[in-house]
Amino acid sequence: MPFAFPSSPDTGPGLTDAGKALVRECNQLRIMLDLSHLNEKGFDDIAALSDAPLVASHSCAHAISASSRNLTDRQLQVIARSKGLVGLNYATGFLRADGKRQSFAGFDVILAHLDHMLAILGEDGVALGSDYDGALMPLDLSDAGKLQNLTAAMQAHGYSDELVAKIAWKNWVNVLERTWGA
Repeated sequence: MPFAFPSSPDTGPGLTDAGKALVRECNQLRIMLDLSHLNEKGFDDIAALSDAPLVASHSCAHAISASSRNLTDRQLQVIARSKGLVGLNYATGFLRADGKRQSFAGFDVILAHLDHMLAILGEDGVALGSDYDGALMPLDLSDAGKLQNLTAAMQAHGYSDELVAKIAWKNWVNVLERTWGA
């Protein structure tokens, strides 16, 4: 079923009592929770309960593409305050400003999402997230073998080698260590 576009991330109720108990248990066991598929109320419930860094493994900026799956600036700020992380989703429907699930060439829209997220989350709060499990990808990022195209585009856009390394892998290692208590 296609997503309505544009749409708000507020698409239903929050967590059940069992869901809230699971969040508390995951925090005790140092299990990372992924916020990428949650609606806004579920996101807020986890943010209120969790003492771990908040992580959305594959999401984009709602300010750029108003999909219900994308994170609002308020949600990005909540993740930033938790010293969490957002991994960029490459699915075209979550990247494109018009929400269409149509492939495109180039990296301008991807860089717009990264720039927006970096402005709110900072250099330690943004990573690559993909969504290579069946979603339609941009032409220049159609599979993991083309990731060097994205890192080259980030460098051409003015991102330093250190920032590209953080986004590509270092930020994931950092948030996992902080979540697991390593």
